Amino acid sequence: MSLPLELPNWQSESVAVPPPISSSNAMIGEQPVDQREQNHDLLSPESRQRDVSNARSASTQATLTNSVDECEYKRRTEQIITVGPREDRKVNRRLKGIHLFMITINATLGIGLYWRGGQILELGGPLAVVLSYFLVGCLVWAVMQGITEMLCIWPIPGALSVYVSKFVDEELGIAVGIAYWFTYSMSFSTLLATLAAEFDYWSAFESRGVHAGVIFLAVPITLVAINMLRIESYGLLEVITGSIKITFMFIIFVFLIIINREETDKGAPLGVEYWSSPTSFDNSAAKNWPIALFMCISTAVFSFVGVEVVAASALEAKWPQHNPDAENSSGRRSCPDSPLVGSGVKFSAIYISVLATVAYTLSGFLVSIDIKSDDCKLPRVTWDTKNTDCKDPGSHSAFVMIASGSKIPHLATVFNVFLVFTCLSCAGTNLYISSRALFGLTSQLKGGKGQKWHLRLLAKLGKTDHRKVPRRAIIFSAVAFCWIPFLQLVRGSEEAQVSISMFIEVLSEMASVGLLIVWACVSLAFIRYHGCTQIIIKNPEYLDPEDVAQVERNTRNYPYRSHGQPLLAWIAFGGCWTVLLVMNMSPMWSSFYLLPFLSSYLTIIVFGGMWILLKVLRGAKWSLVDLSRPQRVAGILRSLHEMRQATMTDKTPSH
Repeated sequence: MSLPLELPNWQSESVAVPPPISSSNAMIGEQPVDQREQNHDLLSPESRQRDVSNARSASTQATLTNSVDECEYKRRTEQIITVGPREDRKVNRRLKGIHLFMITINATLGIGLYWRGGQILELGGPLAVVLSYFLVGCLVWAVMQGITEMLCIWPIPGALSVYVSKFVDEELGIAVGIAYWFTYSMSFSTLLATLAAEFDYWSAFESRGVHAGVIFLAVPITLVAINMLRIESYGLLEVITGSIKITFMFIIFVFLIIINREETDKGAPLGVEYWSSPTSFDNSAAKNWPIALFMCISTAVFSFVGVEVVAASALEAKWPQHNPDAENSSGRRSCPDSPLVGSGVKFSAIYISVLATVAYTLSGFLVSIDIKSDDCKLPRVTWDTKNTDCKDPGSHSAFVMIASGSKIPHLATVFNVFLVFTCLSCAGTNLYISSRALFGLTSQLKGGKGQKWHLRLLAKLGKTDHRKVPRRAIIFSAVAFCWIPFLQLVRGSEEAQVSISMFIEVLSEMASVGLLIVWACVSLAFIRYHGCTQIIIKNPEYLDPEDVAQVERNTRNYPYRSHGQPLLAWIAFGGCWTVLLVMNMSPMWSSFYLLPFLSSYLTIIVFGGMWILLKVLRGAKWSLVDLSRPQRVAGILRSLHEMRQATMTDKTPSH
């Protein structure tokens, strides 16, 4: 992961005067852009005229006279010509709101919904299941509030990484982009390993040949082929699979309620009998219930991986129809049309966290009333070797175990089919997200002569085929960790098999830890963006009127104003780091375990090392982006507006 990268300029280049502040196009060996240009935030009229003569554009500079005061010529009044990416680095903008929503559904409502609930129930008891899902859901909602507000203004390629680069630190933005790609590329491979466990429910699929030939080879090849479809076809497929997945979820919930109302051997339905001791916990894994709850919260985070994927799919979201009346004299879109900018992504970004929280909390409650928390059929943490009550813990979903113990014939088989379908659709969507994250990172790398070899190589991943699909990014994301599922085929002693299972679990947990880091960094980016809006409101003369309107949070035309800011963003930022540093440590409060330590902290160590390495290689300052000067803030906001404008100029005819 620690590859030195050139920070791309994120899908657009702008030829304008003065040069865009903090352009993200610096080379590894050079000073970061903000250091080279920090003395040029305020250019004299003579310097601006000289820049115009040197710029290779047809832009027309507004007349500058000596009578213009200092504040007026700081404002960007010249016409801007936005130069979009090359044709082989473009994607088609064909996804509508329903496509974005179903992509997010498929990424979020995955295996975590059906696997993690049983593990949490065994670890912390009935109350811990409900509380952990609800509390993590609240944290995710807080994170998504800030992401949604920025995304509705700037739905641009590599959005999460760009926000961090612009408002926090350029090198940190690169690290965030890599961590985001790692999360979903790794999840794609670990889901294939989980798929094998689900197929093992049927004895016909237990052979190693079936695992290798069908699950670990044929399935990923099929998912890669599906991802290479035209984006409109892929979006339609996501709508179909997402609708089926939601239908399956409701069917499972209904049957769990029916099972709960069945008569037991005592002649009465179960009801809430298993809630008679709501704080029961696995005392071999935790000293007391609060520690068990912390461990459950840490485990529940995995289930919410995917709530923010609308930020990755936004680069292919369809723009609203172009309205000529919404342009000003310079050819730029003016503020009356700004509420439409994020309309395609707003619904998914706002409500998916709420939907996921309700679905997970309800599923956890239904599981807790249908099976006892000390049932040996439930899956449990693999590092807990002190539990002698259950020699052979369950390796299947709690939902399947509940169905197998019911009086309804073949229900367990039906449930397992649902889970297989859920795992397949989630894996395919994770591959889509990882490929778009990688494409967003590499689509603007300069791969020509004179560039370093690794930059030329990475630049190839930022190209699209004749259908505007990032085929190379898809293939690379699929094969990067394709070796992980094959580890299950290694023959050896029982101890070796357990070690392999633990290793795969570490990699799976590392993915969720990486996403927590991304959430924390983006929350910090929003906090600093919120401060920028206050600076611009006090100093509006540094931006054109339409640009000012797009960051005025108290106006009608502001696309989306999140709640309780910036306090809510601070809560999100602190909550992410509390889970990362405190709750992830809870398994080791009684005794040191290597597995939870590696799964919790290896990603943090690698991420921090990558950030430091990028700082050293790029010769960057050991400080965050300077947001203390109004002209500096104006330049950052202007550059983001221009990135958005560049994507809006990509008018692909629809079929």
